[in-house]
Amino acid sequence: MKQIKAKIDNPLSELISDEVYELLSEHGLVDEKAVRDYQIRKKFKQLRANKISAGDAIDSIREEYPYLQFDTIRKIVYQINK
Repeated sequence: MKQIKAKIDNPLSELISDEVYELLSEHGLVDEKAVRDYQIRKKFKQLRANKISAGDAIDSIREEYPYLQFDTIRKIVYQINK
């Protein structure tokens, strides 16, 4: 009998395939916080490209992540990659 697996949404689809993401996730190798921060930076860049002010862009992102403070999102989007 075939097992039906729940389809995992791949937030990194532009970087890795769904199969790879699912495999990494199944083995606990996905850093959810890092994925969230990547999505926040990506959204911020899109908003800024559409001529949205930085403050308004951060406020828009806060609507999606209400548990994050304004300064927390600001730190995420302006974080220098090491």
